[in-house]
Amino acid sequence: MTEINMSSLPRRTVLVGALGAAALAATAAPASASSRPLRVLIATNEPWGTYHVSPLLAEAAARGVRLTQLVPDRSRIAPDDPVPVATPDTAPRADLLVVTGAGDWPLECAARFRHLPLAASSLAYLGPDEAPGAKRLRPRLRTVTSSSDAEARSFASYLGTRRRVHVVGSPQTDDLPRRAPESGLVLVVTSVTHPDGTGGAAPGTELLLASAARLKDAGKHVLVGLHPREDPELWRQYEISAVPTLQASARAEAAIGIPGTVFPLIAAVGTPLVGCTDPALEVPGYLLSVCSSTITDAADAAGAVSGAHLPDASVLADAVGPVGGSAARLLEAWRRTPGVH
Repeated sequence: MTEINMSSLPRRTVLVGALGAAALAATAAPASASSRPLRVLIATNEPWGTYHVSPLLAEAAARGVRLTQLVPDRSRIAPDDPVPVATPDTAPRADLLVVTGAGDWPLECAARFRHLPLAASSLAYLGPDEAPGAKRLRPRLRTVTSSSDAEARSFASYLGTRRRVHVVGSPQTDDLPRRAPESGLVLVVTSVTHPDGTGGAAPGTELLLASAARLKDAGKHVLVGLHPREDPELWRQYEISAVPTLQASARAEAAIGIPGTVFPLIAAVGTPLVGCTDPALEVPGYLLSVCSSTITDAADAAGAVSGAHLPDASVLADAVGPVGGSAARLLEAWRRTPGVH
């Protein structure tokens, strides 16, 4: 195999080269002919977490796909949220139900819409252990999708299935920012400190807060990329990014945070990562694989960030998946679900 000098190539070139042309061939595939729009209901493990669906909206509109996220009520939906939402009682007619996990809300929606074909799509990372409710979904699953080969292995384990998982890429990589690192700038990638009705929290915030303080003391400029559900008050002493974390990562020399869904995407931008891990934190190994290193002590933060580097191309390709056209591939996989018109 020819060795790739990653430092001499743009990130998109490296990823495409590592994945191979065949993996990206579906990017240009036209939408299937249809007499009417595909109508999709989506239920996520975070019942009000519309941020997982919003990256699909532009491509859905272009392809004549009508997306509606199912929510228990509208109490946590902002008036200007662009994602169409409905309760099960007010949901429009649909051709397909998509669940993004086997949490309580997706299970409730699956039981409510028994007449619809069912697909499972991983739009955010889930642990590799089989979910207790997965057995209730498995008999009905007709399509399973994930962003990358690595995530597909984890998602299949979570669902307890040997069914083929279609690797479609992450819609968030369809418009990767061009990296322009600023000297001394470190991006701190938060998770969620306090669980709420929308979803759970990840351990490790105290370590991340202490690490941010150590980095500031070391002369670094700390830019904070907030998880959509994180409490901004915890981070008010630092600059909080006005743009999404993935976009902000293009400014950073390195990023440090609690490993999550955005980690492989930040690596795809070309920004090296350091993971803050906690004994109570359980994440799939592929999220750790894109980290230059992981720390359990804030005293190690400055050194780890200074020495941070990217993983090799094969690790990156395995964790990121195909880049470009991912939203189109996902919507086309849904359209081709057996039983859909």
